[in-house]
Amino acid sequence: MATKVKVVSTETIKPSSPTPPHLRNFSFCLLDQLPPRFYVPVVLFYSAPDEKAAPDSASVSGNLKTSLAQVLSLFYPLGGRVKGNAGIDCNDEGALYLEAKAHFELSKVLSYTDIDQLQQFLPFSPYRVSTNNEDQVIVGVKANFFDCGGIRIGICISHKIANGASVSAFLNAWSAIANNGIDGEDINFQMPSRVISREKLSTNRFCFDGQSGRRSIPHHQQSHVVNIRSRMRPQPLPETALGNLWQSSVAPLMEANKGVELQDFAGILRNSIRAINGQYMSALQGQKGLAKACESLMAAQKLVASSFGEIELHKFISWARFSFYKADFGWERPPWVCTTSVP
Repeated sequence: MATKVKVVSTETIKPSSPTPPHLRNFSFCLLDQLPPRFYVPVVLFYSAPDEKAAPDSASVSGNLKTSLAQVLSLFYPLGGRVKGNAGIDCNDEGALYLEAKAHFELSKVLSYTDIDQLQQFLPFSPYRVSTNNEDQVIVGVKANFFDCGGIRIGICISHKIANGASVSAFLNAWSAIANNGIDGEDINFQMPSRVISREKLSTNRFCFDGQSGRRSIPHHQQSHVVNIRSRMRPQPLPETALGNLWQSSVAPLMEANKGVELQDFAGILRNSIRAINGQYMSALQGQKGLAKACESLMAAQKLVASSFGEIELHKFISWARFSFYKADFGWERPPWVCTTSVP
């Protein structure tokens, strides 16, 4: 499908109120130091409303920018700039906002399945890596207006401070303000720095010889990303808590010649997820939290080393319980929300 999306304006949206001086410097907690310097991309599709009630793009864009400035004041680190792997300078430099015109029908996109085409509706490539601090914006937004009246909102938020749950919380707060559903003061979120220790972190990259052991029968190894907000101790955190509050559960190695069935995968994954329990969380929040956080990575390394041959990796993540589909900016809820391909 040939599509044409043209950017018509680019600007920076700064928070509506300044960040207090005592909140100016935000240090990453342990779990925020682990993710790469990528962005979490989400695209929301909104169908064209009734022609008589459809507002013009200028009115919609104005409301989006005004409410974005307000929500950036509430989620104050998101209006700053990333400082390497140390933290965020909450300097209120703001978010990147692009407005674009899509000269084709939204229905054509909804029926198209090439996920790589979706990146044109994002403000930038979510997997770009820049060494220039000025380029390290934390939030980027692209409002795409279709000829038919439909709207597509593409957003990227730095993975250094947010995961899927964080992006969902931000979108719902933003849309609620834009739709006048709640007062910004009623939105409450919590930072994880008080419950997860901060440690200086260095990482290693493990390389494996792809040619070694190719004569062996493949093995299977699975992992599943687990949202740990509700598992925090002594009290769970709300789903609006910002940060990379997740852990990866790693299931035991499965040999291909034992006849792996779908129910076997499900059962083993379930048991590995249950292992992220109260005892696990206490260790993660303790003095040896770094070792606990890296436990799944080390387990995966050992499984690969012990397989003596090819290994098929299956990594699962579910966004099913996130509330992306509740993000109503005043045009009703989106009929489709998606992300893009991962390199």
